[in-house]
Amino acid sequence: MSNGNDSAANAPRQGQDAEAIAGAFVRARLAGAALPAFPGEIPADLVAAYAVQDLAIARWPDEVVGWKVGYIQPARRDGSGDERLLGPIFRRNLWQVEDAARPVELPVFSGGFAAVEAEYVLRLLEDAPPDQTDWTPEQAAALPASLHTGIEIASSPLATINALGPRVVVSDFGNNNGLVMGREIHGWRGIAEADLVASTWIEEECVGRGGATTLPGGLLAAYAFALSRSARRGRPLRRGELIATGNATGIHDIAVGQAARVEFEQCGTIEGRAVAARERT
Repeated sequence: MSNGNDSAANAPRQGQDAEAIAGAFVRARLAGAALPAFPGEIPADLVAAYAVQDLAIARWPDEVVGWKVGYIQPARRDGSGDERLLGPIFRRNLWQVEDAARPVELPVFSGGFAAVEAEYVLRLLEDAPPDQTDWTPEQAAALPASLHTGIEIASSPLATINALGPRVVVSDFGNNNGLVMGREIHGWRGIAEADLVASTWIEEECVGRGGATTLPGGLLAAYAFALSRSARRGRPLRRGELIATGNATGIHDIAVGQAARVEFEQCGTIEGRAVAARERT
Protein backbone atom coordinates (compact mmCIF):
# COMPACT_ATOMS: atom_id res chain seq x y z
CA MET A 1 0.00 0.00 0.00
CA SER A 2 1.08 3.56 -0.53
CA ASN A 3 2.00 5.59 2.52
CA GLY A 4 -0.18 8.28 4.02
CA ASN A 5 -3.81 9.25 3.55
CA ASP A 6 -5.16 8.81 0.03
CA SER A 7 -8.44 10.70 0.45
CA ALA A 8 -9.75 12.59 -2.57
CA ALA A 9 -8.75 15.90 -0.97
CA ASN A 10 -5.09 14.87 -0.81
CA ALA A 11 -4.78 12.64 -3.89
CA PRO A 12 -3.35 13.99 -7.15
CA ARG A 13 -6.21 15.67 -8.98
CA GLN A 14 -7.17 15.21 -12.58
CA GLY A 15 -9.12 18.45 -12.59
CA GLN A 16 -11.82 18.77 -15.16
CA ASP A 17 -11.16 15.31 -16.61
CA ALA A 18 -11.81 13.63 -13.26
CA GLU A 19 -15.07 15.54 -12.90
CA ALA A 20 -16.05 14.59 -16.45
CA ILE A 21 -15.32 10.90 -15.91
CA ALA A 22 -17.26 10.77 -12.65
CA GLY A 23 -20.16 12.71 -14.14
CA ALA A 24 -20.38 10.49 -17.22
CA PHE A 25 -20.54 7.28 -15.19
CA VAL A 26 -23.08 8.70 -12.76
CA ARG A 27 -25.34 9.95 -15.56
CA ALA A 28 -25.17 6.62 -17.39
CA ARG A 29 -25.94 4.65 -14.24
CA LEU A 30 -28.85 6.90 -13.31
CA ALA A 31 -30.27 6.49 -16.82
CA GLY A 32 -29.68 2.71 -16.90
CA ALA A 33 -27.72 3.32 -20.10
CA ALA A 34 -24.52 2.00 -21.66
CA LEU A 35 -21.36 3.97 -22.49
CA PRO A 36 -19.59 3.34 -25.81
CA ALA A 37 -16.09 4.04 -24.44
CA PHE A 38 -14.27 5.20 -21.31
CA PRO A 39 -15.32 8.86 -20.92
CA GLY A 40 -11.91 10.52 -20.85
CA GLU A 41 -8.29 9.68 -20.19
CA ILE A 42 -7.80 6.62 -17.98
CA PRO A 43 -6.47 7.72 -14.56
CA ALA A 44 -2.71 7.45 -14.22
CA ASP A 45 -2.82 5.21 -11.14
CA LEU A 46 -5.17 3.79 -8.52
CA VAL A 47 -4.92 6.86 -6.29
CA ALA A 48 -6.19 9.02 -9.16
CA ALA A 49 -8.90 6.42 -9.89
CA TYR A 50 -10.10 6.53 -6.27
CA ALA A 51 -10.29 10.32 -6.58
CA VAL A 52 -12.69 9.81 -9.51
CA GLN A 53 -14.65 7.25 -7.47
CA ASP A 54 -14.96 9.67 -4.55
CA LEU A 55 -16.30 12.36 -6.85
CA ALA A 56 -18.87 9.89 -8.22
CA ILE A 57 -19.89 8.76 -4.72
CA ALA A 58 -20.46 12.41 -3.76
CA ARG A 59 -22.82 12.78 -6.75
CA TRP A 60 -24.73 9.54 -6.24
CA PRO A 61 -28.17 9.99 -4.56
CA ASP A 62 -27.77 7.18 -2.04
CA GLU A 63 -25.83 6.09 1.03
CA VAL A 64 -22.80 3.79 1.00
CA VAL A 65 -23.46 0.73 3.19
CA GLY A 66 -20.48 -1.39 2.25
CA TRP A 67 -17.68 -2.21 -0.16
CA LYS A 68 -16.91 -4.89 -2.70
CA VAL A 69 -13.34 -6.19 -2.85
CA GLY A 70 -11.81 -7.26 -6.15
CA TYR A 71 -8.48 -8.99 -6.70
CA ILE A 72 -5.87 -7.39 -8.98
CA GLN A 73 -3.69 -9.76 -10.95
CA PRO A 74 0.06 -9.10 -10.39
CA ALA A 75 0.68 -7.90 -13.95
CA ARG A 76 -1.98 -5.19 -13.53
CA ARG A 77 -0.83 -3.68 -10.24
CA ASP A 78 0.69 -0.22 -9.96
CA GLY A 79 3.10 1.54 -7.62
CA SER A 80 0.57 1.58 -4.77
CA GLY A 81 1.31 -2.11 -4.24
CA ASP A 82 -2.40 -2.82 -3.77
CA GLU A 83 -3.35 -6.42 -4.50
CA ARG A 84 -7.05 -5.62 -4.40
CA LEU A 85 -9.48 -2.79 -5.10
CA LEU A 86 -12.68 -1.40 -3.58
CA GLY A 87 -16.03 -0.29 -4.94
CA PRO A 88 -19.05 1.08 -3.04
CA ILE A 89 -22.29 -0.79 -2.32
CA PHE A 90 -25.30 1.49 -1.92
CA ARG A 91 -28.32 1.02 0.33
CA ARG A 92 -30.86 0.88 -2.50
CA ASN A 93 -28.77 -1.77 -4.23
CA LEU A 94 -28.68 -4.10 -1.24
CA TRP A 95 -31.16 -6.97 -1.04
CA GLN A 96 -31.28 -9.29 1.97
CA VAL A 97 -32.89 -12.68 1.50
CA GLU A 98 -33.15 -15.81 3.60
CA ASP A 99 -35.57 -17.88 1.54
CA ALA A 100 -34.19 -19.62 -1.56
CA ALA A 101 -37.73 -19.80 -2.95
CA ARG A 102 -37.71 -16.04 -3.51
CA PRO A 103 -35.60 -15.22 -6.58
CA VAL A 104 -34.22 -11.68 -6.61
CA GLU A 105 -34.06 -9.32 -9.57
CA LEU A 106 -30.45 -8.64 -10.52
CA PRO A 107 -30.25 -5.27 -12.35
CA VAL A 108 -27.56 -5.15 -15.06
CA PHE A 109 -26.74 -2.64 -17.78
CA SER A 110 -27.92 -3.72 -21.23
CA GLY A 111 -25.06 -3.09 -23.63
CA GLY A 112 -22.60 -2.81 -20.75
CA PHE A 113 -20.78 -5.38 -18.64
CA ALA A 114 -22.89 -7.86 -16.66
CA ALA A 115 -21.81 -10.74 -14.42
CA VAL A 116 -22.59 -12.41 -11.12
CA GLU A 117 -20.14 -13.47 -8.45
CA ALA A 118 -20.59 -15.78 -5.45
CA GLU A 119 -19.50 -13.88 -2.34
CA TYR A 120 -18.79 -14.35 1.33
CA VAL A 121 -19.89 -11.11 2.97
CA LEU A 122 -18.58 -9.71 6.25
CA ARG A 123 -20.66 -7.34 8.40
CA LEU A 124 -18.65 -5.34 10.95
CA LEU A 125 -19.91 -5.65 14.52
CA GLU A 126 -17.70 -2.81 15.81
CA ASP A 127 -16.19 0.37 14.42
CA ALA A 128 -12.64 0.07 13.13
CA PRO A 129 -10.20 2.33 15.03
CA PRO A 130 -10.14 5.49 12.88
CA ASP A 131 -6.40 6.09 13.32
CA GLN A 132 -5.26 2.62 12.17
CA THR A 133 -4.37 2.65 8.48
CA ASP A 134 -2.44 -0.63 8.21
CA TRP A 135 -4.08 -3.97 8.97
CA THR A 136 -2.74 -7.49 8.85
CA PRO A 137 -5.06 -10.49 8.48
CA GLU A 138 -4.30 -11.36 12.11
CA GLN A 139 -5.37 -7.89 13.26
CA ALA A 140 -8.48 -8.05 11.11
CA ALA A 141 -9.41 -11.36 12.73
CA ALA A 142 -9.61 -9.56 16.08
CA LEU A 143 -12.20 -7.03 14.82
CA PRO A 144 -15.60 -8.72 15.28
CA ALA A 145 -17.70 -9.40 12.18
CA SER A 146 -20.45 -11.76 11.13
CA LEU A 147 -20.22 -13.72 7.87
CA HIS A 148 -23.01 -14.15 5.32
CA THR A 149 -23.55 -15.66 1.89
CA GLY A 150 -24.09 -13.36 -1.05
CA ILE A 151 -24.12 -12.59 -4.76
CA GLU A 152 -22.43 -9.52 -6.17
CA ILE A 153 -24.05 -7.97 -9.22
CA ALA A 154 -20.94 -6.98 -11.17
CA SER A 155 -22.25 -4.60 -13.81
CA SER A 156 -21.15 -1.38 -15.47
CA PRO A 157 -22.39 0.83 -18.30
CA LEU A 158 -18.98 0.19 -19.92
CA ALA A 159 -18.78 -3.23 -21.61
CA THR A 160 -14.97 -3.20 -21.70
CA ILE A 161 -14.48 -2.24 -18.04
CA ASN A 162 -12.62 -5.38 -16.95
CA ALA A 163 -10.53 -5.55 -20.11
CA LEU A 164 -9.37 -1.96 -19.55
CA GLY A 165 -8.07 -2.81 -16.09
CA PRO A 166 -8.20 -1.91 -12.39
CA ARG A 167 -7.97 1.89 -12.79
CA VAL A 168 -11.10 1.82 -14.94
CA VAL A 169 -12.85 -0.61 -12.58
CA VAL A 170 -12.15 1.65 -9.60
CA SER A 171 -13.34 4.72 -11.52
CA ASP A 172 -16.79 3.17 -12.04
CA PHE A 173 -17.80 2.10 -8.53
CA GLY A 174 -15.62 -1.01 -8.69
CA ASN A 175 -17.86 -2.49 -11.41
CA ASN A 176 -20.58 -3.04 -8.80
CA ASN A 177 -24.33 -2.62 -9.23
CA GLY A 178 -25.58 -4.29 -6.09
CA LEU A 179 -25.32 -7.05 -3.52
CA VAL A 180 -27.74 -9.80 -2.59
CA MET A 181 -27.02 -10.96 0.95
CA GLY A 182 -28.22 -14.34 2.17
CA ARG A 183 -27.98 -16.30 5.40
CA GLU A 184 -25.57 -15.68 8.22
CA ILE A 185 -22.94 -18.41 8.59
CA HIS A 186 -22.98 -18.88 12.35
CA GLY A 187 -19.73 -19.77 14.08
CA TRP A 188 -17.69 -19.04 10.97
CA ARG A 189 -14.49 -18.44 12.93
CA GLY A 190 -14.51 -22.10 13.87
CA ILE A 191 -15.10 -23.34 10.32
CA ALA A 192 -12.09 -24.17 8.16
CA GLU A 193 -12.10 -22.04 5.00
CA ALA A 194 -11.71 -25.24 2.98
CA ASP A 195 -15.18 -26.19 4.24
CA LEU A 196 -16.78 -22.99 2.91
CA VAL A 197 -17.65 -24.25 -0.56
CA ALA A 198 -19.89 -22.79 -3.26
CA SER A 199 -20.99 -23.36 -6.84
CA THR A 200 -22.57 -20.96 -9.35
CA TRP A 201 -25.18 -21.90 -11.95
CA ILE A 202 -26.44 -19.92 -14.95
CA GLU A 203 -29.53 -21.30 -16.66
CA GLU A 204 -29.01 -24.63 -14.84
CA GLU A 205 -25.43 -24.98 -16.09
CA CYS A 206 -22.69 -25.07 -13.48
CA VAL A 207 -20.27 -22.30 -14.50
CA GLY A 208 -17.97 -22.28 -11.48
CA ARG A 209 -17.03 -24.05 -8.26
CA GLY A 210 -14.87 -22.81 -5.44
CA GLY A 211 -15.21 -21.22 -2.04
CA ALA A 212 -13.36 -19.18 0.54
CA THR A 213 -10.00 -20.71 -0.38
CA THR A 214 -10.44 -19.41 -3.94
CA LEU A 215 -9.72 -15.93 -2.57
CA PRO A 216 -5.95 -15.26 -2.51
CA GLY A 217 -5.00 -15.18 1.16
CA GLY A 218 -8.55 -16.11 2.19
CA LEU A 219 -11.30 -14.09 3.82
CA LEU A 220 -9.08 -12.32 6.33
CA ALA A 221 -6.70 -10.99 3.65
CA ALA A 222 -9.67 -9.36 1.92
CA TYR A 223 -10.93 -8.05 5.28
CA ALA A 224 -7.53 -6.55 6.11
CA PHE A 225 -7.29 -4.86 2.71
CA ALA A 226 -10.75 -3.30 3.00
CA LEU A 227 -9.92 -1.95 6.47
CA SER A 228 -6.55 -0.55 5.33
CA ARG A 229 -7.59 1.01 2.04
CA SER A 230 -10.77 2.52 3.51
CA ALA A 231 -8.81 4.14 6.35
CA ARG A 232 -6.22 5.49 3.90
CA ARG A 233 -9.02 7.08 1.92
CA GLY A 234 -10.30 8.83 5.03
CA ARG A 235 -13.27 6.43 5.23
CA PRO A 236 -12.55 4.13 8.22
CA LEU A 237 -15.10 1.33 8.32
CA ARG A 238 -17.98 1.49 10.79
CA ARG A 239 -20.17 -0.96 12.64
CA GLY A 240 -22.77 -2.40 10.26
CA GLU A 241 -20.80 -1.82 7.07
CA LEU A 242 -20.45 -4.75 4.67
CA ILE A 243 -17.45 -6.20 2.86
CA ALA A 244 -18.05 -8.49 -0.11
CA THR A 245 -14.71 -10.31 0.02
CA GLY A 246 -14.28 -11.32 -3.64
CA ASN A 247 -15.48 -13.79 -6.23
CA ALA A 248 -15.50 -17.25 -4.69
CA THR A 249 -16.24 -19.23 -7.87
CA GLY A 250 -15.15 -16.82 -10.61
CA ILE A 251 -16.72 -13.98 -12.59
CA HIS A 252 -19.67 -15.30 -14.57
CA ASP A 253 -21.21 -13.37 -17.47
CA ILE A 254 -24.97 -13.09 -17.44
CA ALA A 255 -27.50 -11.65 -19.90
CA VAL A 256 -30.84 -10.00 -19.25
CA GLY A 257 -33.44 -12.71 -18.70
CA GLN A 258 -31.02 -15.38 -17.54
CA ALA A 259 -31.40 -17.07 -14.17
CA ALA A 260 -28.53 -17.42 -11.70
CA ARG A 261 -28.19 -19.59 -8.63
CA VAL A 262 -25.40 -19.87 -6.08
CA GLU A 263 -25.35 -22.91 -3.82
CA PHE A 264 -23.36 -22.49 -0.61
CA GLU A 265 -22.72 -25.98 0.72
CA GLN A 266 -24.61 -26.38 4.03
CA CYS A 267 -25.21 -22.60 4.05
CA GLY A 268 -28.19 -22.17 1.74
CA THR A 269 -28.90 -21.06 -1.80
CA ILE A 270 -29.50 -17.68 -3.42
CA GLU A 271 -31.40 -17.38 -6.70
CA GLY A 272 -31.94 -14.43 -9.02
CA ARG A 273 -32.70 -13.38 -12.56
CA ALA A 274 -30.95 -10.64 -14.52
CA VAL A 275 -33.15 -7.67 -15.49
CA ALA A 276 -32.30 -4.51 -17.38
CA ALA A 277 -31.24 -1.67 -15.10
CA ARG A 278 -33.92 0.99 -14.98
CA GLU A 279 -33.71 4.76 -14.93
CA ARG A 280 -33.57 6.02 -11.36
CA THR A 281 -33.55 9.30 -9.48
